[in-house]
Amino acid sequence: MMNFLKRYWTVLTTPSVHYSLAFLTVGGFIAGIMFWGGFNTALEATNTEQFCISCHEMKDNVYEELKTTIHYSNRSGVRATCPDCHVPHEWTDKIARKMQASKEVWGKIFGTISTRDKFLEKRLELAQHEWARLSANNSLECRNCHSSESMDITRQSPRASEAHQKFLFTGEKTCIDCHKGIAHHLPDMSGIPEWQ
Repeated sequence: MMNFLKRYWTVLTTPSVHYSLAFLTVGGFIAGIMFWGGFNTALEATNTEQFCISCHEMKDNVYEELKTTIHYSNRSGVRATCPDCHVPHEWTDKIARKMQASKEVWGKIFGTISTRDKFLEKRLELAQHEWARLSANNSLECRNCHSSESMDITRQSPRASEAHQKFLFTGEKTCIDCHKGIAHHLPDMSGIPEWQ
């Protein structure tokens, strides 16, 4: 093992016989730019609604539900897409979320929710994972559009205004604590004591 490490170190530290240091440096720089460009292009391509609904599990289930909500069609004409609510906007948070989402590829490969019945069977578990994620990050994705600075509570109903002042602005609760089911149907929660 020690011999291997010595040989490896020698290869790394010995100057190239055929290529100059400038060529290797410029070549490495160009390769780095190409890698970064490809990586960023792939990242952005997977961050579109078209990508999200390219598999029938999403298109036939949760996307159909989204189309019936105010996040899809409203008087302002601003529409939230899948990544707006499920992918953080900041780069480091986005990378972390994409790494988490890579587990969903396994679900696709193994057909975890390949039919409507399978989806409904797993719906509560899937929703709880998403609620926990949003709760843990203080509903970061919600706050990208609905910040406390931009929210005019004088134009809200008295009940909503009071709830936002009491819970949201104080940090006692976060958006997802009160707004579960805002963009998708709620799962059957009859087995959860707090919902009975």
